[in-house]
Amino acid sequence: MTEDRGGPPNTGWPPPSMDFSRPTIARAYDALLGGKDNYAADRQLAQFATENIPGLKESALENRKVLVRGVRHLAAEAGVDQFLDLGSGLPTVQNTHEVAQAHNPDARVVYVDVDPLVTVHGQAILAENERTGVFTADVREPAAVLGHAEARRLLDFDRPVALMLVGMLHYLSPDVADDVVTAYRDALAPGSHLFLTSLVDTGLPAQQELARITRENLEEGWARTPEEIEYHFGDFRLLEPGVTYTALWRPDEPVGADNLAPGEQLGMAGIGLKNN
Repeated sequence: MTEDRGGPPNTGWPPPSMDFSRPTIARAYDALLGGKDNYAADRQLAQFATENIPGLKESALENRKVLVRGVRHLAAEAGVDQFLDLGSGLPTVQNTHEVAQAHNPDARVVYVDVDPLVTVHGQAILAENERTGVFTADVREPAAVLGHAEARRLLDFDRPVALMLVGMLHYLSPDVADDVVTAYRDALAPGSHLFLTSLVDTGLPAQQELARITRENLEEGWARTPEEIEYHFGDFRLLEPGVTYTALWRPDEPVGADNLAPGEQLGMAGIGLKNN
């Protein structure tokens, strides 16, 4: 557990738009992962959710593991060398650029998050990495994200890009999700990939309870059925094994589908390829 940071002293930082008395998605997730870049409100939410949702911390860790496996596949096997990581969250272990660049040192990665703290920490970590950038923007505004100077500086959208909404889709409300994801898909060149993970609804009470807790405390959070998650891939061709529980998406070690722990049944993942 990190020290109880109620917020920095009044030194001009943070800007007025940052309120450390309220939890944010990025910082609450960081608290779940055992990170240090979070505050009392974030840890309180993480603890409350963990106490009410069996396996929640394990689910957060599993989501991180599938990110690593997915990026590794895209960089090492699919030959992708451009990544746009939307709703990336705070830097932690095995970040997208670390995994991608371990397999292809020339890979370019752009991180986007609505929380300015992500940009602050990201810029500090990436100061000497000329192939990786980070900026603050709302994922729900595709035109602003895709047209941002940092995205245009590092990524060539006339070439294949891996667009990542890992742990982000369930924060897009049903009234905007279709338009948002479609706009990103349409902007991608053939040969691009879409990498999604989402809180899922397969009828287990914990899934909708987590969505409710998230929505009440972070204003956003919706569990989607596997069919609804698959819908957001549009006409992209799903890679094997399709949309499945994160623990079952190309695991490094065999996992029994009939023996999943509660935390392994909270989220699903999938990667789709744009053929034309």
